[in-house]
Amino acid sequence: MRNLAMLMDFYELTMSNGYFYNEDKDTRVVFDVFFRKNPDGGGFSIFAGLEQIIDYIQELHFTSEDIQYLREQGIFHKDFLTYLEQFSFKGDLYAFREGTIMYPNEPVITIVAPLIDAQLIETYLLTQFNHQSLIATKARRIKCAAQGRGVSDFGARRAHNVDAALYGARACYIGGVDSTATVLAGQKFGIQVSGTMAHSFVMYYKDEYLAFQKYAQMYPDATVLLVDTYDVLKSGVPNAIRIAKEVLEPMGKRLKGVRIDSGDLAYLSKKVRVMLDQEGLQDCNIVLSNSLDEYTISSLILQGAKVDSFGVGERMITAKSEPVFGAVYKIAAVEEDGIFEPRIKVSENVEKITNPGRKEVYRVYNKDGKAIADLLALKDEKIDCSTSFSYIDPKEPWRVRKFEDCTVKKLQKKYIENGKKVAELDSLEEIRAYVSKQLEEEIWEEEQRFENPHTHYLDMTPDYYHMKMKLLEEVSK
Repeated sequence: MRNLAMLMDFYELTMSNGYFYNEDKDTRVVFDVFFRKNPDGGGFSIFAGLEQIIDYIQELHFTSEDIQYLREQGIFHKDFLTYLEQFSFKGDLYAFREGTIMYPNEPVITIVAPLIDAQLIETYLLTQFNHQSLIATKARRIKCAAQGRGVSDFGARRAHNVDAALYGARACYIGGVDSTATVLAGQKFGIQVSGTMAHSFVMYYKDEYLAFQKYAQMYPDATVLLVDTYDVLKSGVPNAIRIAKEVLEPMGKRLKGVRIDSGDLAYLSKKVRVMLDQEGLQDCNIVLSNSLDEYTISSLILQGAKVDSFGVGERMITAKSEPVFGAVYKIAAVEEDGIFEPRIKVSENVEKITNPGRKEVYRVYNKDGKAIADLLALKDEKIDCSTSFSYIDPKEPWRVRKFEDCTVKKLQKKYIENGKKVAELDSLEEIRAYVSKQLEEEIWEEEQRFENPHTHYLDMTPDYYHMKMKLLEEVSK
C-alpha cells in the first residue's frame, strides 16, 4: 500500500506545529464533514469512500523521508518533527453507513480526536469523500435515466488520473452501474468487467467483414460488434448480419449485440433494430455510447431509441456537468474540563453558518416507512417520535411542528475508536444493494426527479436549535 501521509495541505502541518508549540496537541476536538448542496440540482446524494478513509487513517504514519523533507522546509520545531516520527491516529471516527442517501448540512462523518490528529487527516478525508460521493451520485442519476437498461462505465481513459479511474469505477458501481471496462477495478473490487472492441481493431484489417469475422471466431459466445467505423447502415450492420448468419449460426451461436458510437444515435438505433429484426436477430442487443449522461440518455429514450444498454464515459467518471462536490471539514466543538464546548462558524452567507457542537443525526420515518426528514439533536438527547415529538424547522422556526406516529434511526455509527477499527465494513455488493433499497423503499420519488426535486427537510430538536441560537448571539456581541 502506498504511504499517503503527505497528501495534505501545508497548513495542516503549520497549524499542527503551532498546536504542538503551544501545548495544545492533546486537546480533544470534534470535526464534522458535511456538504452544502446536492450536485446537478438534485434532491439527494450518495455517501461513498468510507472504506478508503478508514484504511488511510489506520495506516497513517510518517517515514524518515517524509520527516527529512519537512525538516528541509526550515519552519518546523524539531520536537514537533520528533513527535511526527512516532505519530499514529488516536481518535474516533463516526460515520453514516457507506451508501447512505445523504443531504446537505448534516454531519456525515464526525471525528473526535486530539487536535493534531484531527487536523492532519483533513485533506485525504475530503479527497475521498468528495470524489467518490460525487461519482456515485452522478452514476445513480444516469442509471435512473436508463430506466432499467444496462449501464457500463467506459470512463477510465477520460478520468482525471489513475486513482480517479479506479475509485471512480468503484463509485459508479455503488451508484448502480452494472459493469466497468476498467480491468483493475474488476480485479480489485470484484466488479464485472465488460468491453468489446475499438475502431482500431476494425481498421487494422483490410475490410470490416474480416475484422468482424476474426472477432466472432475468437469470442463466439460474446460477440458484440462495433458497427460505426465506416457506415452504420450501409456497411456495419449488413456485415454484422453476415457474421451472424455465416460465422456464428453454423457454430450454433447467436450474435449478442452491436454497438453504435457516433452519429444520430436515436435515428440509427431505430433503423438498426428494423434491420436486425428482419433477419431474425430480435435477440441481438443494441448498445449506444458516445458522450452520454442522464440528459442525453433521457432524450434518447424520449425519442424512442431502440437501445438495450449504454456505455457511459467521461460525463460520468468526471461528473462533467458539475464536477465539484464541495464537502467541507469544520470544527464543531472543543473539550474544556471534560465537556465538549460548541464552536460555530459565522458568515454573511447564511448557508455557510455551521451547525455547532457534538450532535446526533436521525432519519425520521412515517408509518409507511418513508423518510420524511432528518433531525439534528444534542449528543445525549432522548428521541421518541412514536407518539408526538416537537421539533423546529430552522427555516421557519416560528411554526409549531410535531412528528406524529413516526420512528427514527440514528445514522452515525462508530467505526474507529482510539485509532483502531471497531466495526465491520459492508462489502461492495452490500453497499450497492443498500443504495437501491433506500431509493426503492424509503426515499420519496419526488426527491429523485431531475427537475425541481422535493427538498428533504433537515430539522432540529428544540434543545439543539436553542443551543445554536444562543451561540450565535454570543459570538455576535
